[in-house]
Amino acid sequence: MKARRSWLRLKRKPFIPSLLSLLTIIALLLVNIKHSHISEPTDPPEVLKSLPFHKYGINCSAIYDMDPVEVGKALIIKKNKDREDTDESLAEFTENCPSFIKIRGYDNVCFSDQEKDFPLAYSLVVHKNAWMVERLLRATYSPVNIYCIHYDQKSSPQFSAAMEGLARCLPNVFITSQRESVFYASISRLQADLNCLYDLVESKVKWKYVINLCGQDFPLRSNMELVSELRKLNGSNMLETSRPSNIKKQRFSFHHELKDVNFEYKKMPIKTDQAKTPPPHGIEMFIGNAYFVLSREFILHMASSVIAMDFFEWSKDTYSPDEHFWATLVRVPGFPGEVAREKPDITDLMSKTRLVKWSYLEENLYPRCTGEHVRSVCIYGCGELRWLLNYGSWFANKFEPKVDPVLIQCLEERLEEKQRSLFSRTTLTCHKGST
Repeated sequence: MKARRSWLRLKRKPFIPSLLSLLTIIALLLVNIKHSHISEPTDPPEVLKSLPFHKYGINCSAIYDMDPVEVGKALIIKKNKDREDTDESLAEFTENCPSFIKIRGYDNVCFSDQEKDFPLAYSLVVHKNAWMVERLLRATYSPVNIYCIHYDQKSSPQFSAAMEGLARCLPNVFITSQRESVFYASISRLQADLNCLYDLVESKVKWKYVINLCGQDFPLRSNMELVSELRKLNGSNMLETSRPSNIKKQRFSFHHELKDVNFEYKKMPIKTDQAKTPPPHGIEMFIGNAYFVLSREFILHMASSVIAMDFFEWSKDTYSPDEHFWATLVRVPGFPGEVAREKPDITDLMSKTRLVKWSYLEENLYPRCTGEHVRSVCIYGCGELRWLLNYGSWFANKFEPKVDPVLIQCLEERLEEKQRSLFSRTTLTCHKGST
């Protein structure tokens, strides 16, 4: 156990051609907004005003159907957001746990027998935008699941207090026992997940699969749908694992050093001319991304594996080791749910784990982003609601209330509707109160 602790801590859907024409109509409507029959969105009902964060009076079914009038209203909301929901407001809200639990609906969460017999674990590695983290938590929440939060050592006091408040109010949410200062593309990002994974293994909840997420992810499936999908895996894992290109090989063929940089990341690994030795134990390298759906058996095996321990140590001076660590280990013979080395690549387009829309693939593999781009990644807009829900992935990235608050609200609504629909066909246990 000490050895384990020491190293752990150290089907695409076709694009609907009418979408562009609908967006064109919307643009025309907005240009002529003062002279059209579309009025400014009405104030939200009183019940929405009582919520601790912004909610809007919008018809999400009409947004899903790409109704030009309702999408036009959503675009006005997007343009005219009058305030931002602050980390401090969530920290203050969670000071009164009974009120927080009641208003956010954690006091009356039902679950089916299928969910009870198949609990899930989550590792949430986050650092900003506390309300988005809470909404991600609420959207995935089930009393039978277990949630570990790793918040960055560098996070603001207000964000840290908000995360501590979530853990204090919800009995199946906890803060990892060891936190890291996470720097972009460094070993610290992988270490943060490993810290949570160790704590999750030690928890009393005998979860079946673990899913790791960041603060800008959001589910596209209700908990009951996700349980149904994961049962079908039958012990196998779901993640990207592909053979590296020559460019990607540079990431782990040379020693990298964490250095100060003069832009937003502050520090990141910088490549040197020092070549690295080959990976230990004759490991064949594969690449993927930092996000996974892994079985309990895989994690238990990894936690006591000398191969995994040595590979982690070897990876410490590589670039973005979280993007090869999991993708490689899942190919190692003998690991539970392994993907045989001779099997074809499992690309990000094939894995259901996490949907990311890259700008250079838009209008080829994906419809155009209706939100905004950051570093070639689409921050989704409400025009992608139908596409997101029908694509087939389980989670997606990126979402940002500053870019489009209506999309997040509509995803919440649709997932709740789906969960209720599935509940109508089964026996339920309803969770009352905070314990």
